[in-house]
Amino acid sequence: MKKLIVFDLDGTLAGSKSPLDAEMSGLLHDLLLIVKVAVISGGDWPQFEEQLLSNLPLDERLANLSLLPTCGTKFYRYDSAAWKQVYSENFTTAERDKILSSLKKAIGIADFKPDKLWGQQIEDRGSQITFSALGQQAPLEEKIKWDPDVAKRKKIKAILDGLIPEFSVATGGSTSIDITEPGIDKAYGIRKLRDLLGISIKEMIYVGDALYVGGNDHPAEEAGVDCIPVQDPHETKRVIQTIIACLAVSDPEA
Repeated sequence: MKKLIVFDLDGTLAGSKSPLDAEMSGLLHDLLLIVKVAVISGGDWPQFEEQLLSNLPLDERLANLSLLPTCGTKFYRYDSAAWKQVYSENFTTAERDKILSSLKKAIGIADFKPDKLWGQQIEDRGSQITFSALGQQAPLEEKIKWDPDVAKRKKIKAILDGLIPEFSVATGGSTSIDITEPGIDKAYGIRKLRDLLGISIKEMIYVGDALYVGGNDHPAEEAGVDCIPVQDPHETKRVIQTIIACLAVSDPEA
């Protein structure tokens, strides 16, 4: 029986940079009653607070929830009615400078210049640097239109792979590219969940919208987790409903 359900955030539980809707909030709350849940995303902690936590009931069920911002390079647990950081692994100054200069160079080589930017295009999240092609605050409808087949981001990623091969580069969300330390990706987060929660990888399920090769969810599959690919939050809702039904059958007292 599965003991931990792990979700991506953007594109899986909610639209890019958008809050959970009421139905998703209710489903996650129901799921937390019967099984442990974790969320791993390229977003930083403030994004988790705004998108996820502000839309979940504040009660004892949160003790079953683990949160891993920036692709698992940070880890938060709910303890004594507060969220506490378990670890954070940040870049050195030299690493940060090299990544930022290489990212700017790759953007120039790829020559993808949006007609309009909504907010910051490059964000330093401490343990991860993220490129958002249209800016951090771009409307969801604009993000969806910009790179639906991931071709533009794959081109930028290929350039970055050549410029900074010592780092991990992955596409995520609707318009973003995440850069982390090598080996620090969602597989790393999965292994941290295994070690900190004492749950084996075979006892987990991972749900994400970027499980394709090169996507930032794909390392979870490479780690050996049973994965369920989804297209969007609507599909995720149906997956959660199915998981709840299956767990209820496996454990009639749940």
